[in-house]
Amino acid sequence: MKRIVGVGAALVDLLVNVQDSWIQENKAVKGDMQLVDFSRIESLLSTLPAYEKVPGGSACNTLVGYAKLGGEAAFVSKTGKDELGELFALHLKKSNVQSLIKPANEPTGRVLSVVTPDAERTMFSYLGASDTLALDDFPEGVFDGAALTYIEGYRAFDAQTFRGVLERSKAAGVPTALDFGSFGVVNVCHTLFESLFAEGLIDMIVANEEEVKAYTGKEPREALEELAKYTSLAVVKLGAEGALVFYQGTVFEIKAKKVQALDTTGAGDLWAAGFLFGFLSGLDIPKCGKLASEVAAEVVQVQGASIPDSVWNRLKNL
Repeated sequence: MKRIVGVGAALVDLLVNVQDSWIQENKAVKGDMQLVDFSRIESLLSTLPAYEKVPGGSACNTLVGYAKLGGEAAFVSKTGKDELGELFALHLKKSNVQSLIKPANEPTGRVLSVVTPDAERTMFSYLGASDTLALDDFPEGVFDGAALTYIEGYRAFDAQTFRGVLERSKAAGVPTALDFGSFGVVNVCHTLFESLFAEGLIDMIVANEEEVKAYTGKEPREALEELAKYTSLAVVKLGAEGALVFYQGTVFEIKAKKVQALDTTGAGDLWAAGFLFGFLSGLDIPKCGKLASEVAAEVVQVQGASIPDSVWNRLKNL
């Protein structure tokens, strides 16, 4: 099966259910991702009851899903020499994702992901050790033989390393795919993304409707067509409404599978996993979208981005 090299933040999700009032009391924007320092995330945790620890991070979630479906994946990042770092390493091993993670002196990154009764998640992210990732941390020949390099927008805060990864991948003849990550990332890194698109360093873009609105100022279909000017494949995820895909001059409308959502953590990441697995397996776009929707429908019915193996086995046989 074709190999994906993923680059992103090695994070452990700290999951807890809250009421909308908690969001307001802590002056957060519901549904957004906010970067915080270590003391801030510790302060927020002190206001909450027990929480569940689930290894995650956008690109990692996608790679784990890709591997669970039968693909080959490798993940490049950094973690701390701590309990959460060990938990993350075990997660990759159990998921059959090759770990290209190096240790750092900083604590392992973590995301406080609070989920309100409507299943919407609001995130407070401490990037920690993963934010120290540099080009020197990449093994020689890491991109050789890969079918795709998949990088998350959260890494774009380090513009030099982010650009360097894309340049090295393209130099190795490996196409690149970007997941914007969040509309907060787009707002901060807009100029960088513009230059990378213009230079042809991004071949595929995967984003949701809030992110493309932040980037283009346009509604999903018009935003999709704008992004398609610079990429060979563009995806706009629409949550419960499905997705739009632009490929080879055609816009495809992908329907979502209707289920009762418990927690939307990882839904977009796992949708991307299903879509990329189908795409790199040679399926046509409608079939890629159907698989993506099936995977996303499963992950929103569990707490955190952790689908049981029995369900993955069923998904592999679709």
